[in-house]
Amino acid sequence: MLIADKFTHQIRACVGQENVLTEKTDCWVYGYDNSRRQASPDLVVFATETSQVKNIIDLCHQYEIPLITRGRGTGTTGATVPVSGGLILSLERMDKILKIDPANRYLIAQPGVTNQAIQQAAAQHGFFWPPDPTSSEFCTLGGNLAYNSAGPRAVKYGTPRENTLGLRAVIGTGEEIHTGVCTTKGVVGYDLTRLLIGSEGTLAVITEATLKLTPLPEVTHSLKAVYRDIQNAAKAVSAIMAQPVTPSSLEFIDKASINMIREYSDIEMPVADAILMIEIDGNRSGMEDSIQSIKCAATNDGLLSIEDAENEQERQSLWRTRKALSPALRKIAPKKINEDIVVPVSNIPALLEGLEHLSEQHGIAIVNFGHAGNGNIHVNLLIDPDKDDQLQEAEICLGHVFDLVLSLDGTLSGEHGVGLEKRNFIDREIDPVTLGLMKKIKQQFDPKNILNPGKTLPE
Repeated sequence: MLIADKFTHQIRACVGQENVLTEKTDCWVYGYDNSRRQASPDLVVFATETSQVKNIIDLCHQYEIPLITRGRGTGTTGATVPVSGGLILSLERMDKILKIDPANRYLIAQPGVTNQAIQQAAAQHGFFWPPDPTSSEFCTLGGNLAYNSAGPRAVKYGTPRENTLGLRAVIGTGEEIHTGVCTTKGVVGYDLTRLLIGSEGTLAVITEATLKLTPLPEVTHSLKAVYRDIQNAAKAVSAIMAQPVTPSSLEFIDKASINMIREYSDIEMPVADAILMIEIDGNRSGMEDSIQSIKCAATNDGLLSIEDAENEQERQSLWRTRKALSPALRKIAPKKINEDIVVPVSNIPALLEGLEHLSEQHGIAIVNFGHAGNGNIHVNLLIDPDKDDQLQEAEICLGHVFDLVLSLDGTLSGEHGVGLEKRNFIDREIDPVTLGLMKKIKQQFDPKNILNPGKTLPE
């Protein structure tokens, strides 16, 4: 789109010349995320404080300029791709931890702080923030909140929605709002905190977040359970989640993933159809009983072996298996289709059986792994998108994957969000009346539709 020189001049006055990029080559690198999509913004602006964000959004509101907020670009759904041009608002320089209050178990941080930095700061006081996406070293708090990204620990501790007390944000008119409280209880007014978390920058730009901290456990223990077939691994997941001890992580890896790790890494892998990676944390005094309870639930006719990590080095060695998946997938299919569907835990066996059938039907390799403890399975369609026939077949297959998920009372996204990739599918999950209400909510927060237009809700 064509942006007036007057607008650019006013933006520079807000943040300083050094915080504005206008050259096409400079702007281009801010026009993509971890999906295959890319588009060029007209300018990139770096903010360092809430007052600047307010002024920037106010100007975009006046001139009706699209504004797309961005962290480090680790998202996978195209949610930060500026498909209509406009302004990219990068919050990577808003990277301060503003306050840690151990007595009241909360931390206040700006959106550009990485997840890892939050964990390190909290750990110095004996706490952690439960959300821990695989990209925690790089991803930002703002992105975690925008997508409600959780990671493996969500099975026990919940998502950002359950671990965020309040927000400071700026809506599409340039007005500042405050949501939530600094206490673990609060029921005054509507819960706008949970509404903004997961809204992918379409309702407001978050500039500060008050995070609920959890004490670090005394001890953590890891197990690797190997199964003859997927069905018995899935049954073990249901059995583990039905007994009183909730694991802090319960990860699933299927046969295709096992073979891929074996071929593309130096990790020795068993001959099996499925592996469960299980982590248990808590007090030292009760840990042995917890381990035995989990082992008992994990044991069935299909269990081939169960291995304990006796120390931290062995624990890290066990988890290398799970961490080897992403590099292996990048080698095999750098442009794979990666979905993060969720089904009730008891429906995991039917999901995996259905995915196996779809893989055969469409001639597309499908690799499955993920957070089995809450039914959040990462479904990877391994394709070469440069082959038109394969890409078309994959799109048909993906539609059938989503239909399968919904038939099993599931949802189309657990933590990756909707963005562009799933936007045209969500009316399969959400009824027209509810979608209409969502569009009205969007209009109240952003009357001129400048905040991340064209994302999340179908047009």
